[in-house]
Amino acid sequence: MFPRFRRAYYAFLKKHFSGTSISYQEVFQLLLPIGVDQAFVVGLALINTAMISSSGVAAISAVNMVESLNIFLLNIFIAVATGGTVAVAQYYGSRNEKMVSRSAAGTISAVLCMSLGIAIILIIFHNQVLTLLFGGAEKAVMANARIYLIGCLLSYPAIGIVEAACGALRGVGETKSTLFLSLVMNLTYVLLNFVFIQGFHFGVLGMVISLNIARYFAAICSLWYLVKQNFSLHFRLKSLYSFDFFMIKKISLVGIPFAAEQMFFNGGKILTQIFIVSLGTYALTTNAIANSLTALLEILPSAMSIALVTIVGQCVGRKNIADARKFVRSLLWLASASTVIVAAILIPAYPFIIQVFNTPATIVPDIFKLLVYVSVARILFWPASFMVPSALRAAGDAKFTSITSMISMWLLRVLLGYLLGIVFHMGVVGVWLAMMFEWGVRGLVFRLRFKGEKWHQKTLIDD
Repeated sequence: MFPRFRRAYYAFLKKHFSGTSISYQEVFQLLLPIGVDQAFVVGLALINTAMISSSGVAAISAVNMVESLNIFLLNIFIAVATGGTVAVAQYYGSRNEKMVSRSAAGTISAVLCMSLGIAIILIIFHNQVLTLLFGGAEKAVMANARIYLIGCLLSYPAIGIVEAACGALRGVGETKSTLFLSLVMNLTYVLLNFVFIQGFHFGVLGMVISLNIARYFAAICSLWYLVKQNFSLHFRLKSLYSFDFFMIKKISLVGIPFAAEQMFFNGGKILTQIFIVSLGTYALTTNAIANSLTALLEILPSAMSIALVTIVGQCVGRKNIADARKFVRSLLWLASASTVIVAAILIPAYPFIIQVFNTPATIVPDIFKLLVYVSVARILFWPASFMVPSALRAAGDAKFTSITSMISMWLLRVLLGYLLGIVFHMGVVGVWLAMMFEWGVRGLVFRLRFKGEKWHQKTLIDD
């Protein structure tokens, strides 16, 4: 019985997760480290949220409020790094080692310069930015927000190096290395948070001290690994001081549209955050804790979305579109299945989990309601809405994905979020319902694009 089951199991994996150029073993060797990485990132973020909640609702509200701006800015770096991943993956798929090296070096130097420039500008104008975006927040919240924002900005060059290095490494399938770098950064961050928040009771200041130490330590480890331990990218430190304009242009073909998409997309998220700020500190706390809990549902689907950039990029580099289509379809249903399993564990465990956050009793029912709604939406809509555009982008179809995401965000999530959350007095729940509706609509558009032929006719590499 067992040998028969094992044969059926391997036949299933080979049928759905193997192609002519990539085997299911290679797919899961790529996917597993990314999944572990995502689990640690989300899990440790959950721990950090729980720790900072011990400093009061003003602290947790401030961190969550500024984090929306952080996500907006960090995703610009990640977008450019993703352009590097696509370039590295396509050149790696075509076996062009010289261009793999050039694309990796171009990615790191471009992201580093961008992150440094953004940090300097925003440190100078941090008061104006906070007043413009969150001027309606309470004084205690704004004081904590100012500390957290400046601390985060100081760490941007370091996280820029880490994201660029990981982006280049993912392009050649070295996800174990990216897992190592992520663990170094995030475990250091959490351990130091225990020292500065729980031990010394420094609150938000302790969090930013931990953040900077962890990110700069990880940046040093990233550069050391690329120079001394990696033999696929052939990176040298002197590459940081020279601009390869040809390669940066290639990377920009994916990175800039994706960065513009992230700016407009996350700009819309900041606007919805402003709606929530106007609803008061308890609404901000509801939003923060619900974000932390529902992120657990996203661990495996996010890992698959990241892996698809490498898988599809390499398939397109080999001009094997049939394999690219197959892997996208298989990972889509696997993402939904994984979300069902996680939701089946998380929802019954909610009464025990919520106790970790020192949550005011009045907002506990709303957080649970959001958890249930988002669980259903992530099963039905999230994979098509976020994983399919990753595949399209990996083939070079960045402009379409960016335009679609920007239009859906501003016409659906922002406008509908304002109507439901503010005009119809549905509060945080209304803002989140608008978000889930937007997932469904844009996921449908991306599925239709994927069924056509245009998306794989925009490769970055030359024949």
